[in-house]
Amino acid sequence: MINFDKLDTNKDLFRSEYLSAKPFSHLIIKDFCDKAKISKLYSEIPNLENKSRDYMFAKNKFEKSNYGELGALFLELQNDLKSAELNRFLSYISSKDVFVDPKNHGGGLHQGRGNSQLDMHLDFNYHPLNKNWWREMNLLLYLNKDWKPEYGGQLKLRDLRTDFAKLCDVDFNTLIIQKCDDYTLHGYDLTSFPNGNYRTSIATYAFVEHKRQVDKARLTDWIPNTANTSSTKIIVNRLIKTIIPLKNKIFGSGTAKNN
Repeated sequence: MINFDKLDTNKDLFRSEYLSAKPFSHLIIKDFCDKAKISKLYSEIPNLENKSRDYMFAKNKFEKSNYGELGALFLELQNDLKSAELNRFLSYISSKDVFVDPKNHGGGLHQGRGNSQLDMHLDFNYHPLNKNWWREMNLLLYLNKDWKPEYGGQLKLRDLRTDFAKLCDVDFNTLIIQKCDDYTLHGYDLTSFPNGNYRTSIATYAFVEHKRQVDKARLTDWIPNTANTSSTKIIVNRLIKTIIPLKNKIFGSGTAKNN
C-alpha cells in the first residue's frame, strides 16, 4: 500500500526537509500510498459510530482504533504503517531509533463531521501502557478527496516556545509526519466541508525507548484559547490531569478499548 520505493529513493531529501522544517520538525509527503489502492480504500470507508472521548475539545470527531478489521485494504495499510520498513525510514529521517506502536494506542481512523474542530494540544509524552516509550512522532495520513483550502481543517502547527505557527494542507493521500515534544502544539480550526464530505485521516504514533523516564509523564494537554473559549473547557482540562490517571488505574484505559 505505502510507496516504499518513493521513501527510499528520496530519503536524504526527506531527512533534510524533516530536520530543517519550522516551526518544528515535520515532513509532508504527497502520494504516500499507491493511488489505485488508497482510492479504493477511501470508497469503502463507512460512517464511524464511536465519538471521540475528547468530545469537549474534539468537536464532531469520530474514531475507529482497529480500522484493519474494515477490510483487506485497511488491514494492508495498517500492517504497512507498523512495518519494519517504515520504522527504518522514520529512524533515518530523525536520526533516532524510532518505531511505530504496533497496537497504535490512541490512533486509528478519524472522521471530522460537519463543523468539526480539534483544539490545540500537546500529546501525551510517555506511552500510558509502556512507561519508557517516549512519543517521538505523529504520522497523519489524510484522506480528503477533492479537498479545497476553503473547506478548512488544515493541520495547524504552533511552537509553544515562540508562538511561530504554520498551516499544512490536508490533501488526499498526503502524509504529515510531525515531531512530538513539550512545545509541539497542533490541532485544526472549525471546518466547513460540504455535506457528506468529512475531514478524514488515519493517525499512527511512533516512539523511541528510554532506559528511564527523563521527564514527568504527561497526558494530552489541551491548550484552549482563553480569549475565545468557555471557562468550562479550561476547568475540565485541569480536572482531566487528575481524574484520568485515577480512572485508568481502577478501570483500565478507555482509549485502549475504543475499537
